[in-house]
Amino acid sequence: MFAVHQEEGGTDLHVLVSDDLVDAPFCCNLSACRGACCVQGDAGAPLEHDECARLEEILPAVRRYLRPEALSLIEEKGVWEEVGKGQYATTCVDGAECVFVTYDGRVAKCAIQKAHDEGRIDFPKPVSCHLFPVRVESLGGLDSLNYEQVPLCSSARGAGRRSGVTLSEFLRAPLIRKYGEPWYEAFRKACADRRERLDSSRA
Repeated sequence: MFAVHQEEGGTDLHVLVSDDLVDAPFCCNLSACRGACCVQGDAGAPLEHDECARLEEILPAVRRYLRPEALSLIEEKGVWEEVGKGQYATTCVDGAECVFVTYDGRVAKCAIQKAHDEGRIDFPKPVSCHLFPVRVESLGGLDSLNYEQVPLCSSARGAGRRSGVTLSEFLRAPLIRKYGEPWYEAFRKACADRRERLDSSRA
């Protein structure tokens, strides 16, 4: 674990980062995994508190892409639920697909992202989805970034090795969305420094 610190415009941003993010190969391969991260899991996509209201706000623009069973569940339970004290997630159909899943053939895709890509909304998707397979954990006021090396992403790890794309590069856009570009540049430099130190310790 190492720290990435960035002070910008009076904001002091200090984030802890797992060593697993330094040089892990990763590049999503939807044709292989078929969007399993939108379907499998113990609950829906984790939501930041303000994202609950955001999902309700964008629902009218996203409804056209949703499946009948998802719309029925939304009418009954809404688009989010509390899954723990102060913890929220998107609702799921029959304990499986997120209500925002839309299918392109056999591939599960995100209706929110589809609406965003078509210019209907300015919200790309919940930040937890955007950052997956990295999870953000709050530790006493500090964020900690941890890499969930789940089996369903084995094809993405293989694609990353073949293409030479690392997880830190693949997640550039969501990390900038979450923490800003100055922090991301500090993160890249910190990853390079950490890589050199780890390589030296292994030599």
